[in-house]
Amino acid sequence: MNTPKRLEQALIKLYNAFHNNQLNPECCSACAVGNILDNHDSWKHLSDDHGSTDLSYVGRVHQRLGRRFNGYTPIELLQIEKTFLEACGFTVPLCHYNPKPKNSTNKDNLFNGLNAVVAYLCELEGIHNVMDYSRIFEFENEDPVYQFDVIYQ
Repeated sequence: MNTPKRLEQALIKLYNAFHNNQLNPECCSACAVGNILDNHDSWKHLSDDHGSTDLSYVGRVHQRLGRRFNGYTPIELLQIEKTFLEACGFTVPLCHYNPKPKNSTNKDNLFNGLNAVVAYLCELEGIHNVMDYSRIFEFENEDPVYQFDVIYQ
């Protein structure tokens, strides 16, 4: 399977951010979209509220002009961030009176967020979720559909 370039780059950035403890849902340069966009926070001007999918005036202009940021349109970026925040346990848009998780950088919360983002990114590309391992257990006529070379040491 050929992985589209924007997906591959996004997955690498998110993977590295997760494992290097550089993923923070409450920071616009260290959240899912912030990491996809090379830790820049200028994307926050695409919406008036962090976690909202409503484009601001600036966002609408960029969307109508067909602008892409590391391959993603403004509305796609906002949906990625909303997906991430909700899967991490936040109520969006982020504001002081909406509930949020006690520890927003808890690895389990971040993993849930990344899992949801990867599923959404794959959906954007029209491919199967690369994190869906259930396919390796498929079988036909009592035989596994996929074979693996297992090396014992």
